[in-house]
Amino acid sequence: MDATSGNAHFSVNTRLTSLLGEAYRSSEAALKELVDNAWDADANNVWITLPEALSGDPVEVRDDGAGMTAAQMRSDYLNIASDKRVRTGERSPRLNRRIKGRKGIGKFAGLALANRMQVSAVARGQRCTLVIDKSVLAENVDDLEAVPLPFDELDAGGSSSGTAIVLSELDARLNFPTAERLREVLVYEYGREDSFKVFVDGVQLTVEDVPGTSRRKDTDLALSGSVGLHFTISDAKRPPKSSGIILRVDGKAVGKPMLFGLDNDEDIPLKLAKRVYGEIDVTGRDDFVTADWGGVIENSKAYQELRDFVVTEVKQGLKDAHANEMTLQKARLQKQLKKRLAQVPEHRRKYAEEAVMRILARYYGESPERISTIADVALDAMEHDAHWVVLDNIGSMSKGDVGAFAKALDDFGLMELSALAAQVARRLTFLDHLDELIANPATLEKQVHVALESNLWVLGRNYDSMASNKTLRAVIGEYCDEEFSGERAAKRADLLLAQDFRDRMLLVEFKRPSHAIGRDDINQAEKYRDDLQIRIAPNSVMEILMLGKGRVESVHMQNLAPNIRLSSYRAVISSARTEFEWLMKSLSDV
Repeated sequence: MDATSGNAHFSVNTRLTSLLGEAYRSSEAALKELVDNAWDADANNVWITLPEALSGDPVEVRDDGAGMTAAQMRSDYLNIASDKRVRTGERSPRLNRRIKGRKGIGKFAGLALANRMQVSAVARGQRCTLVIDKSVLAENVDDLEAVPLPFDELDAGGSSSGTAIVLSELDARLNFPTAERLREVLVYEYGREDSFKVFVDGVQLTVEDVPGTSRRKDTDLALSGSVGLHFTISDAKRPPKSSGIILRVDGKAVGKPMLFGLDNDEDIPLKLAKRVYGEIDVTGRDDFVTADWGGVIENSKAYQELRDFVVTEVKQGLKDAHANEMTLQKARLQKQLKKRLAQVPEHRRKYAEEAVMRILARYYGESPERISTIADVALDAMEHDAHWVVLDNIGSMSKGDVGAFAKALDDFGLMELSALAAQVARRLTFLDHLDELIANPATLEKQVHVALESNLWVLGRNYDSMASNKTLRAVIGEYCDEEFSGERAAKRADLLLAQDFRDRMLLVEFKRPSHAIGRDDINQAEKYRDDLQIRIAPNSVMEILMLGKGRVESVHMQNLAPNIRLSSYRAVISSARTEFEWLMKSLSDV
C-alpha cells in the first residue's frame, strides 16, 4: 500500500475547559499515565527507556498492546476528554481488565514533561504516526481544532501490534525522571501483576525485590463491598523502599501507601510496621475517595470499616512474623544461654528463657551483637539476684510437702513486695530532693536537666521507658552549637531528646523554674522540633514537653497543636508524688 500523508485535527470535547487546569505532580506520575494507557490497551509488556541526564535523548514508552488504526487515532485518540469507558465499556476487550482511563486526557500526559510527543501505533498491518508539538499548540490556543498535526499512515511491514511514544525536548524546568523514582511509582500498582510486565531501562519491575511472607484475604464488607487484601511482611534485612499498603479502587491507586494506623499501635514495634508492603483492592465503591484521587475521606464510615479490616488482618500477620523472629533470635542465643546456665537446675533455665524473650521483644530491630550484649548483662544480673535463691527453693519444694511449697510461694511474694516498697521509698526521697532543687532561686535550666535526664519516670508513666543516649545528645549538641553561636550564645536553649524502643520521641525544653511559658516560647519550641526531626527522625512522631513555672494566662491549652504539652515542675513532681504515696500506702496495707 502506498504511503499517505496529510493533517489531522483535534476533536474538542466540552469538558476541555475544566480539565486544562489539571496537572501531574511529577514527571514519573505523568509517565505512569502512559503505562496506564498500555494497560487499557491489553498490553502484556511495557518497555520504558530513560535517557542519561542532560544527554538530550528522548524518553521512550513502548508496549505490545492492541495499538490503533488510523481511524481510531483520528476519532478516539484525538478526542480530548472523551471517557474510554463510555466508548468501549468498563472492561478491556481481550484480557477483561478494568479500564483505568477516566478523564480522557491521560494520553497526553507525555506533554507534561516534554515539548514534543510522537505517537506511533501498529494495528491490522498498518502503522500510523502522529506528532504533537506544544509550541504549535501554544500559538493556536484559541482554536485547537484548527491546529494541523503531522499524521502519516503506511504499511507496517509485518510488525506486531502495539504503541510507541517518543518524548523529546524534555522540559528543563522539571526534575529529570529517574529509573529509581519511576519504579517506586509504578510498583504500587503493577508490582504484582503477572500478566502485565513493566521494564524500566531493561530491568523488569517486580516485587520480588521485597522478599518476605505474603498473605491474602478476600471478603465482602457491609459498607465497603468486595475487597481483596494482599500484603507482604518483608525480610528484616531488606525492608521495602516504600512501606505501607496502597489502596486501589476499581484498579486505580488512591494516594500514597498507608499503614492505616498501625504505625501508632502500641502492640506493634514501628520498625516492624514499616516492613509491610501491600495493596487492598475495593470494587465498585469510590465515594470515600477525594475528588483528585489523592487520598481518602477519613471520617467516611465505609473507609473506617475498611481500615478496621486492614488493621485486624495485617496486625495478626505482624504478630505472627514477630513471634517467629523472636523464636529465631532465641535460637541464636540458645547456645549462650545454655552455657551460662549449665551449672544450675533445669527449672531455673525456664525463668531465664522467659526473661530473654521479654528482652528480645523490647529491643526488637537491634543488631544481633547488641541483643547478645543485652541478654548477657541480663543473665549476669539474674545469676546474682536474690530471686534465684527463692526460685530454687520453690523448685525444690514443688516436689515435696504442699505446705512447704505454699510457704515458698509466699516468701517469693513477700520478697517482691519488699523490693517494690524499697523502690517506691527511694523515688519518694528523690522527689523530696527535686522539690528542694526547684525551690532554690539560683537553680538554672541546666541543673534541672541534669537531675531529670536519667529519671524521666518523674514526667509520668508514659515516659518511663524513654531515655536519652549518646547519639541523641550529640544531635542536640550539634544543633545548639549551630543555632546559638556568636551573639546568640547567651540565648542557648536547654533541650533533651529522648526515645523509646518503638522510636517514639520526646523533645523536652527546660525553662528556669521561675519562668512562665508564653506563646513565643511555644513557637520557638515547635521550630526546634521541626529542625531536629529533619536531622534524626523525619518519619517518627516527636512530642514536645515544656517545663517551667507554668504557662502565662493568655495561653489556652485547647489551642495548642497536637503533641505539645506544657507543665510546671511543681505539677510534675506533685503528680508523681501522689502516685507513689498511694502505692506505698497500698503496700503497707498488704
